[in-house]
Amino acid sequence: MLRRTFIALGTSVAVAALGVTGAYAQEVLKIGASAPKTGPLAGGGAMTHWPNIKLWVDEVNAAGGLDIGGIKHTIEVVEYDDQTSAETAIQNIQRLATVDKVDFIVTPYSTGINVATAPIIAQYGFPHITTSAATDGVAEFAARWPNSFWMLGTATQLAEGAVASLVKLRDKGDIGNKVALVHVADAFGLELVGAAKPALEAANFEIVYEASFPLGTQDLAPVISAAKAAAPDAFVGFSYPGETFALTEQAQIQNLEVGAFYTGVGTAFPPFAARFGKAAEGVMGIGGIDIDNPKVADYIKRHTESAGTGPDFWASATTYAGLQILGQAIEAAGTKDRAAVIEAIKSGTFDTVIGEVKFVDNVNQNVWTVGQWRDGNFVAVAADGMSISAEPVKKNGWE
Repeated sequence: MLRRTFIALGTSVAVAALGVTGAYAQEVLKIGASAPKTGPLAGGGAMTHWPNIKLWVDEVNAAGGLDIGGIKHTIEVVEYDDQTSAETAIQNIQRLATVDKVDFIVTPYSTGINVATAPIIAQYGFPHITTSAATDGVAEFAARWPNSFWMLGTATQLAEGAVASLVKLRDKGDIGNKVALVHVADAFGLELVGAAKPALEAANFEIVYEASFPLGTQDLAPVISAAKAAAPDAFVGFSYPGETFALTEQAQIQNLEVGAFYTGVGTAFPPFAARFGKAAEGVMGIGGIDIDNPKVADYIKRHTESAGTGPDFWASATTYAGLQILGQAIEAAGTKDRAAVIEAIKSGTFDTVIGEVKFVDNVNQNVWTVGQWRDGNFVAVAADGMSISAEPVKKNGWE
């Protein structure tokens, strides 16, 4: 079933604003959002997506709203659950455009759903700033849908970052050449493994075990058991949060002895460290952030105060940055006209929590690619065009 929620300016804040200006917020900007609240990707949506929408809306509204052509607009959000279904997501976006008549939408969640909904988002002329889609199709997609902007990096960037981290560990003598490689069988996993295999082979790694599994698979014990039997030096899994936790749990239970253990989306989540405790130390995965960056540190503080928990150490900050870009572009355009806002995104340079962002052919070139759990933080150990916090180190067991 569809869920519809409105996020509006709190009464006390509204009263305070009116007390200062008399009529501070004169109009409403309606923004639509469709992403998982149920289904296999609900956990990722709850960690990375929805809290950042709330934080951004609350902060913008508390400041009086967006200034559009000299008139302040508070933000109202219409939310729908896509149930981790591309078909439902398409229906939701059509409803947002035709029934709710929203002015703008925010990105859906996940690579597959962003790609699946891109045509209908383009059909209605909305700017589409993706912050949770990692795909090598960004150049093709940006050309096909000039309203779309891609922030999280390509599958090749992420996969090559993982391989480069393994090379660094091998060069230090921490691991050998044997790699177990597994992936979730959806667009995300298929692209990542498709980029990783040639990169591993070019770096003279030997893939001693390879497997895939459907999205939502709960029992991954056989995958870890078979990987362990192949005696790898490193384990690489391109996975979504549910499978990431399950793979790590089985690696711990079965004592998969590898010098490098890497899993995909979800490794960067604070609940990952909470769940595995000291065993998380040294685990690598997609993402990471530079925790020494003052803007990142301030964002983490604000997010924690808003949500009651910290953000993930990767796409959360990028998701918030995408919302900042949308807001700044609307103000720069000075109009609700979507075409004008798209042009403002194309040509603008944006001040965000992840640093300055300027799109090149609708693609953000600078991304963190690999993080590693170190002393309670998931810090960047590999990146393209971004600062990192540390170099990768060997994973020393599961105790």
